[in-house]
This record gives sequence, structure tokens and C-alpha cells, in this order.
Amino acid sequence: MELNARDVATAVARGVSVVQGDADIDLAYYPDGSFDYAILSQTLQTTKRPDLVLDHLVRIGRQAFVSFPNFGQWRIRFAHMFGGRMPVTEQLPDRWYDTPNIHHVTIDDFRSLLDERNIKIEGQWFLSGDKPRNERLANLLAQHAVFLLRRD
Repeated sequence: MELNARDVATAVARGVSVVQGDADIDLAYYPDGSFDYAILSQTLQTTKRPDLVLDHLVRIGRQAFVSFPNFGQWRIRFAHMFGGRMPVTEQLPDRWYDTPNIHHVTIDDFRSLLDERNIKIEGQWFLSGDKPRNERLANLLAQHAVFLLRRD
């Protein structure tokens, strides 16, 4: 599912099956267990209701991959603490007023939401660029998080 019509056309031209739609609205129309895997890549933080989108994702997919930028990463914390401003980085290139990111989620925030929603973690990967990060310090060091989830 892709919101942007130009990106839908690009995906179709590359042979990728895609549906134009809005995850905040359209996921509710899919039946339970419609897909083996549902994937939400770098999108959760741009949705109006990430909690509801996540509920639908694990409902329509037997398993779900979710990835997002980690707003708890040390460089972002450093920019806030010493610069006093929202950071603009290679991973987060938009300024605060033109960013699609409306929910600034950290890895620990996401784990807490999973606990509240009774969603189980099947796998988790943490990255800084292409470099894997250890789970223990992921909230501080990782730029991106990827989770494989399922609902019990």
C-alpha cells in the first residue's frame, strides 16, 4: 500500500504489486489474515494513529515487519540538548516544519506499545547505516529499528 500515486506507478513499473491507499484508513477494510506478511517500512511515524495502524497490521498479516527511524538515537538527543533544535540528518533530512514524521518514536517507546497491545516480537534488528547494533544499547545507538511481529 502506497499513498503517493507517483510511487505507486514506479513500483508497478518495476513489477511490484502495490495498492494505492492510506494506511490510517484503508487497512481496516482488509480481512483478518489476508497476508502471510504485512510490511510497514519507515511509515509508522508518519501515520495519524500508529497504535491503530499497528493493530490492523498484525490483524491482516500472520506476521508483520515494522521499521522506523529511532528518534532516541544519541545524535538526535545531542542535537536537542546542545543545539536546542530538531536535527536535520542524512536519515532525517526534513526540517521540523516540512517533515512527514508526526510521531517521534524511540525503540523503547515502540516496545512499550507492543506490550500494551499484547503484540509479540518474533525478531528485531537495529542498524546505524548498514552496521548492526546490539539490542542492549539499541535505543541509544541505533538509527533504525526493524521488528518482526505477531499477535497471539
